[in-house]
Amino acid sequence: MILSPAISIDDIIDAARVIAPAAVRTPLLENDGLNARAGRRVLLKFEGAQRTGSFKFRGAYNRLARLDAAERAAGVVAWSSGNHAQGVAAAAKLLDIPATIVMPADAPAIKLANTRALGAEIVPYDRHTQSREEIATALSQSRGATLVPSFDDPWIIAGQGTTGLEILDQAAEAGADVGQILVCCGGGGLTAGIATAVKARAPATHIYSVEPAGFDDTARSLASGVREGIAPDARSICDALMAPSPGALTFPINHALLSGGLVVSDDQVRDAMRFAFATLKLVVEPGGAVALAAMLAGVAPPSSGASVVVLSGSNVDPAAYAAIIGA
Repeated sequence: MILSPAISIDDIIDAARVIAPAAVRTPLLENDGLNARAGRRVLLKFEGAQRTGSFKFRGAYNRLARLDAAERAAGVVAWSSGNHAQGVAAAAKLLDIPATIVMPADAPAIKLANTRALGAEIVPYDRHTQSREEIATALSQSRGATLVPSFDDPWIIAGQGTTGLEILDQAAEAGADVGQILVCCGGGGLTAGIATAVKARAPATHIYSVEPAGFDDTARSLASGVREGIAPDARSICDALMAPSPGALTFPINHALLSGGLVVSDDQVRDAMRFAFATLKLVVEPGGAVALAAMLAGVAPPSSGASVVVLSGSNVDPAAYAAIIGA
């Protein structure tokens, strides 16, 4: 079975069924201090509570669980700065599939260590001079392994979309009418999955991608209508959100369903991480904090209903984290 690139709500419902035995139904949290600072009702979807500390396990498990016996024996190859790497490694371990991950040599040490601990082979590369896609594609072809992209794959997008189903169910349980959802965005898989799920069930809800300055390719692409790229010299502390351009599969979905793209600075991200630690008592990595940064910095548009902020991951280097929260 091959999914259409424009995945449907049925694909996401099926993904929820597939990942249910292994994935965590992460909490939707509310905090009085955040509501007061934001001047509105805000609900936090905390994906740091997911297996491996980010939403990436959802899509990875949904993709790997679809492999047949021969494909599982041949193994999988993926590329990632860390969160997809851990998601694929964890899913592969649960499903007894050999996994090889192409990771940047300068990825946070905790992400490299956690990926190795899950049994995956790591192939390092220089993110500024080498193409991770080319390296991973060559490895998969030479080994006969299945390539597992970090976002541009229908099964991956559908798996990430289960986050959206949970948001709507949990918001209803909390008596909240969701007016908008802010989603951390790299290649756009989580955003596209959530948008597909939410728009099918609550079409009036506004959904916004949030990116760090310099890596705002989705925001610029939404404005221009074509896929834009990033500058070669772009830098950010948000290592999880450094995709070079929106996905060929994810962008058409996001272009059709999103209300816009928001952009925050690294300093605003640092402030959000400090706020998460001090007020929310949550550890959030830079890439996972951009949506919260948009809310705290007043970048998020007004909303007629509750605002949902997706905290997409908690895998932050301890030394870097200490420096940020101690500033």
